Amino acid sequence: MYVIDYVIYSLWVVFWLGWLVAALSAKQAARTRMGQFVGLRVALFVIVYLVIRAGVIKGPQPIVSDHVLQGIGMALVLMGLGLAVWARVYLGRNWGTPMSEKVDAELVTTGPYQYIRNPIYSGIILAGIGATVGVSWYWVVGVVLVGAYFIYSATAEGRIMERRFPETYPAYKRSTKMLIPFIF
Repeated sequence: MYVIDYVIYSLWVVFWLGWLVAALSAKQAARTRMGQFVGLRVALFVIVYLVIRAGVIKGPQPIVSDHVLQGIGMALVLMGLGLAVWARVYLGRNWGTPMSEKVDAELVTTGPYQYIRNPIYSGIILAGIGATVGVSWYWVVGVVLVGAYFIYSATAEGRIMERRFPETYPAYKRSTKMLIPFIF
């Protein structure tokens, strides 16, 4: 393992620990879809990580040794986690687990939300792509699984927001993209 691997793994650990601490200040959920599956989601992420790290997939480990790719990967991880944190700050107490409805929710359309509707998801996916590029191609398994889950969550959350903010959300949805500015 290279030093960059430890740095990237450390960034992920710090990010998720900070995320868990920040969750303590979120508004109470009025309703949560799939809320009973929070433990299942965490277990899925842990299993994917262990499969990648423990070498359950046999064969040569596709560790990235090119310093340019490691640098690009590190930059993508920093940008992705930075975007997720920036978006989380703008959401404030409105943040919650995917597909949850908050008591007294507000429609946030400033900061990164003026460009994309789900910048937290975008940031985490971008950071995962960075880990794939900079550490190991096995990260692509997690990126694909997380990406599919986030697309599903963003679609479900869009329906919730349309119901919750029928006057303002449709215009906001037309003016922004789901995950990638100007594209998707």
